[in-house]
Amino acid sequence: MPSLSQPGSFPLTRHSVIQAAQSADPAIRTRAIEAIAAAYLKPVYKYVRMKWSIPPEDAADFTQEFFTRLLEKEFLDSFDPRKGRLRTFLRTCAHRLFMNHQRDASRLKRGAGSPHLSLDFKEAEQELATISNAQSPEDRFNKDWARTLLTIAVQRLRGTCESAGKMIHFELFERYDLADADPKPSYAQLATEFGLAATDVTNYLAFARREFRACVLDQLREMTASDEEFRREAQALLGLETTGAAQ
Repeated sequence: MPSLSQPGSFPLTRHSVIQAAQSADPAIRTRAIEAIAAAYLKPVYKYVRMKWSIPPEDAADFTQEFFTRLLEKEFLDSFDPRKGRLRTFLRTCAHRLFMNHQRDASRLKRGAGSPHLSLDFKEAEQELATISNAQSPEDRFNKDWARTLLTIAVQRLRGTCESAGKMIHFELFERYDLADADPKPSYAQLATEFGLAATDVTNYLAFARREFRACVLDQLREMTASDEEFRREAQALLGLETTGAAQ
């Protein structure tokens, strides 16, 4: 993954899926919760698997119920961005919900007639098999949050490049910055591989990295509920200081 810790400041925004998730409109709320679930499915699933060593099927049922409760507005109405980060709030909610289940000796199954979100846990479970036991569930939650956010940003970048007719820019970015090749190919090798001038490789990669950075920040803005939370999360994820008026 390329480094995004470059100097500069970024405008803030008040647009947030958190606000949409608190909407009185069920359709808007559902789309917002689906966006939150896309970013937090793996962190929540792996957290409960690691924290309490429960079977995969129980962790999947619990995670499904957790996001269903978000959809039903049982949790997010009490979120106050002035008191902490959304990711910390969601992890705490997951912890409390699980403890309530244990206290009540409840089964981790959705109730009949509850809203349903389509969630896929296969990839999360596969990744869990590679995690070191030395990592705490809390640390893993934060790492999965960051990894998922960056993955979504890569998907956004692909869509941006495809719409703009610049897929070669994305393919270069994918080949040089995202691939695990060791050693990395030289710009001269990439120029030959893609049939470009070496200067084009430099320029295309600069474009893709700039757009990727913008995609990361856009995703981060959408997943935070206030300017201050956005600043804190941008600093935590990218080491960036954000300044300027909200947009």
